Amino acid sequence: MAKRTFAVIGLGRFGAAMATTLSQLGHEVIGIDGDDDRVTALADQVSQTVKLDATDERALRAAGIQDVDVAVVSIGENIESSLLVVTLVKELGIENIVAKAVSPLHGRILEKLGVSRVVFPEREMAMRVAHSLVIPNVLDYIELSGDFSIVEVPAPPEFYGKTLRDIGLRARFGLTTIALKHTSKTGEPFTTVSPGPDDVVQAGDVLALLGSNERLGQLEKMLNAAKSSH
Repeated sequence: MAKRTFAVIGLGRFGAAMATTLSQLGHEVIGIDGDDDRVTALADQVSQTVKLDATDERALRAAGIQDVDVAVVSIGENIESSLLVVTLVKELGIENIVAKAVSPLHGRILEKLGVSRVVFPEREMAMRVAHSLVIPNVLDYIELSGDFSIVEVPAPPEFYGKTLRDIGLRARFGLTTIALKHTSKTGEPFTTVSPGPDDVVQAGDVLALLGSNERLGQLEKMLNAAKSSH
């Protein structure tokens, strides 16, 4: 993975988590906020932290924002400031901008301003939790579109000791297994990405599956039926 430079503007809960995760993944991160405490809290966790007013173009330029690969604008609560900062960042020549939105209207305006991606953290988390409540077998859920999703499900006992070919998730349900999460004998987790048809599913494994919501629902019915019969 090529090392990239990110500016995270706004170090609230979402911005701080974004900045520290990007840093842990080995990238250069400039964390920016107007609050002393937020800047100080991240000083030892990212490459650089700067206290400044992000609506001040000269201050942004002095911090070197124009040189980053990606800008993350995490000023969701103050919509006016969010839109102004996005505008300034674009004027500084940054093409790849991710912006946090707090409402559909906020998101639509950000899209019209030309941001690369609009993120609704609260809504996306609520959707994931809702799916985990409604579908107990699902450990995690990511919606790719209105029709397709990725889900993580614990392997049911009837899958234990069988290869992916024997289980036949693609043939039976049109689902693609994009990863297998295992636990080693020492208790350490590890993941097989893009597993082959001869990979064997063991007790305790978790399957990451990609497919249409309709087909995922069919698998869920099968798992629920098998669970209730035990």
